[in-house]
Amino acid sequence: MNPVEKGIVRRKLTVIVENLKALEPIKDMTGDKYIQDLYKRKATERLLQEIIEAAVDINTHIIVQAGHTVPDDYYGTFIKAGELKIISTDLAEKLAPSAGLRNRLVHEYDLIDHSLVLEAVRMVEEFYSEYVKEIEDYISK
Repeated sequence: MNPVEKGIVRRKLTVIVENLKALEPIKDMTGDKYIQDLYKRKATERLLQEIIEAAVDINTHIIVQAGHTVPDDYYGTFIKAGELKIISTDLAEKLAPSAGLRNRLVHEYDLIDHSLVLEAVRMVEEFYSEYVKEIEDYISK
């Protein structure tokens, strides 16, 4: 078992925090305004993608450093992080579906339901803010 490299984890946490802050003006937009603004939609999609990928990178790093096998998919990294008490099981179960959002943003960008992405911004703000706190608590032990 190797120690967690806190610098790596904190750098990824910074990406999450900065992207959450950048999403703040989006969460209050009406669906119509959001859908009509191509640049805000594309920026939102990229910010969400980076948040989710940073969290997956953190999960993977900590799981590996703890001497465990990394799950085969992004969803599984959240579940495994919950099982290993890196984050709470409850939070892990709430965050795991965001892996599917990331996959849709990356691979099915031409089929995206923009109203669901706007809805996801609100969910991401709540759950990923908690994720940042729980990861910081974990690495500070």
